[in-house]
Amino acid sequence: MTIRKTTLAKLTVLAVVLAAGLVTVFSAAYVIRPHEQAIITQFGEPIGEAVTEPGLHWKRPFIQDVRRFDKRLLLWDGEPNQIPTLGREFISVDTMARWRITDPLLFLRTIRDERNALSRLDDIIDSVVRDTVSGTELEEIVRSHDWRVDAVEMVDDPALERTDVDLEARPQMGREQLVENILREAGRNLPQFGIELVDVRIKRLNYIDDVRRKVEERMISERQRIAEQFRSEGRGESAEIEGETERELREIRSGAQREAEEIRGRGDAEATRIYGVAYSQDPEFYAFFQTLESYRKTLQGNTTLMIRSDSDFVRYLQDLSVEDIPSITVGGLENNAETGGSGGNNSE
Repeated sequence: MTIRKTTLAKLTVLAVVLAAGLVTVFSAAYVIRPHEQAIITQFGEPIGEAVTEPGLHWKRPFIQDVRRFDKRLLLWDGEPNQIPTLGREFISVDTMARWRITDPLLFLRTIRDERNALSRLDDIIDSVVRDTVSGTELEEIVRSHDWRVDAVEMVDDPALERTDVDLEARPQMGREQLVENILREAGRNLPQFGIELVDVRIKRLNYIDDVRRKVEERMISERQRIAEQFRSEGRGESAEIEGETERELREIRSGAQREAEEIRGRGDAEATRIYGVAYSQDPEFYAFFQTLESYRKTLQGNTTLMIRSDSDFVRYLQDLSVEDIPSITVGGLENNAETGGSGGNNSE
């Protein structure tokens, strides 16, 4: 019984020692990943140099801690700021930057963590961006250094006829140089915090809401002016086409009328020739036929003629009486004829 108690006590002690050893080993060992770097702190104070090599490393257990920092590029995304340009145009500037921790020991002593680093970047970069933009013309901010506009396109395109902006002027600096200046000025203040500013970019440029509405209204007005110009040119061309069409129609009508008159003249001449031939063959029959034609054209419906009874117009009816011819049909029309012997008689 005593031996069992002694063995159990030894096993317990051994288990405690092993557990304490494992805890000590796990507290003393730490692993650095390839994208990490670390600083060993003891009671909150940094000890030694930065650990940048990936792999398994050791520290004093329980009294020392590991502060890890990222070695990769980190993103800073600023808030849009309303900034007046040199020409007093208020614009909204949205910037972003990429940075990294180059000296983790200095970074830990001055800033402590990434949240404080982002806050410090807000102050430094926003200040530099504001100073740079406020001292630069809007054209320099918007245009690149190799800006160019084809003069021929400017002449052909009415939308490019701007009087408030010189579209042909090339910027002296351009956005690329502007960004480089911001990067250089902001980067000067960051090495003291163990930070390297790698890149700065203007993510978005826009007018503020009030100015943007005015710009949109001006753009709408400009487009309406251009549309009205196109309409005016269209109306002018339409009037020109209509005038040309009317002129051509008048020429066609005039030619058609002239040709019709010529055809009518030839027809009248041919009719006259035929009448002449007919008259020369039998003048009496020709006179009789012409008289009948006159009857057909004159005696229409209830026609009353006040003429003498010995008139040549009724000489072919003088030998006929009303009883002999109760009705006379001339040209398909039925007419009643009455003749008398004196000049006061009527013929109907």
